[in-house]
Amino acid sequence: MTTAAQKLRALIESGEHFVAAEAYSALTGRIVESVGFKAAYLGGHACSAFHYAVPDNGIYSQVEQIEQAGRIAFAMDIPLIADADTLGETVADAYHFTRRYVAAGIAGYHVEDEVNPKHTSTVGSLCAITDMQARIDAAVQARGDSGLVIIARCDEMYPQARGGGGTDSVAEAIKRGKAYAEAGADALVFPIASPEATGAIVKEMTIPVCTLGFDLPDTAFTLSTGWGWAGAAQLHMARARELMETGTVKMDHVLAGKDQLIEQDLYDKLTADWARKTGRKVREGY
Repeated sequence: MTTAAQKLRALIESGEHFVAAEAYSALTGRIVESVGFKAAYLGGHACSAFHYAVPDNGIYSQVEQIEQAGRIAFAMDIPLIADADTLGETVADAYHFTRRYVAAGIAGYHVEDEVNPKHTSTVGSLCAITDMQARIDAAVQARGDSGLVIIARCDEMYPQARGGGGTDSVAEAIKRGKAYAEAGADALVFPIASPEATGAIVKEMTIPVCTLGFDLPDTAFTLSTGWGWAGAAQLHMARARELMETGTVKMDHVLAGKDQLIEQDLYDKLTADWARKTGRKVREGY
């Protein structure tokens, strides 16, 4: 049987650009699979905000992320890529959590070079290149022969002015990208980098480069996030206000395709077969 990691590797090796669409729950994973996406993506901020109502600035733990990622991966046949943040604080953490991601059936993840606490009120920074290489090396050792795709996330193009720890230097991003590839990363991602900067970086890389949030030519794939969980929260807020103000919500309460998405027919058949075999009554129509 082909594993999720093998499916993801095959997608990347095909050379055809693909989009890993946002899936922040088991149901949304089934949805993106049902409409035809070949892969799905679980962002850290999407998961921390939607499921735990906390920011993704270093306080959201890998244990929580792995728990949700495993639920999503289990519900789909397409591979799931997860945001693994920094994989903890030490190489021992990186090793341990990588094995947890493998056990949860995750096809791949991205691990970043930010230093915690990140993307918050304190002035951030990136870890030393050697420390990130050690983190990647630990992850490579931990995945064994599972095929887990390790994507190194370099935040050099994520500047202080936008809440990141980078200096916005293309030259430094290239230096880091090459070092992460040497350490064993399978792919790279440079969040916030402009299309021009990304193009310059891609030309210098020896492994595939993906983008976070938008498509670009000459990149391997896109990790698409933000539109799903934020859109769902916006809709929930609007309908909650409508209910508070009017006492009702005007909407179609039927979700088209719901039975297929939750495998209703499968479980109905299982229980109907059990009922017949054990002499119990079965509802008309089953």
